[in-house]
Amino acid sequence: MAPVTGTAVDLDAVPDPVFSKGLVGPGMAVEPERTAGRAVSPITGTIVKLHPHAFVVVGDDGRGVLVHLGIDTVQLRGEGFETLAAEGDRVGAGQPVVAWDPARVAAGGRSPVCAVVALDAPAEAVTTLARGPVRAGDGLFRWAWAP
Repeated sequence: MAPVTGTAVDLDAVPDPVFSKGLVGPGMAVEPERTAGRAVSPITGTIVKLHPHAFVVVGDDGRGVLVHLGIDTVQLRGEGFETLAAEGDRVGAGQPVVAWDPARVAAGGRSPVCAVVALDAPAEAVTTLARGPVRAGDGLFRWAWAP
C-alpha cells in the first residue's frame, strides 16, 4: 500500500542511486503532497526497524517492506518527524507509523519522495499497481515472490 498521499512514480525516479538502481530491492515511490501528515504501514506486520525518517515492517510471511521518507532525511536527526509507533509493535496495513511534513523537508533542500521497497526480493517479483495520483492506503505494488 502507498504509505502517503501523492503521485506514484517508478523507483528509478528517486534521486538517490541506492534506491533508483534497486540496490536495496525493487519497489515504487510516492512523490508526496506537500502537506503535513502521517506515513502509514504498507502491510500488516511487525515494525522491526524504526527511525524517524524510515521504517521496516515485516509481515507474517517473512517479507519486509522498507518505507524511506525523503532523501538524505537522516541528516535531519529526527527534526520534523514524530514516531507514532515503536520497534516491535504489531501494526495493521494503513496504521500511522510516522508523522512528518514533506513541505518542511523540501524547504530544507531535500527531496521528500518516499521510496517503498520490497526487501530481499528479485526485481521480477514486483508488479506495479499504481501510477499517478494515490492516497495513503491505495495499492502501490504487488509482491509475488515468497521467501
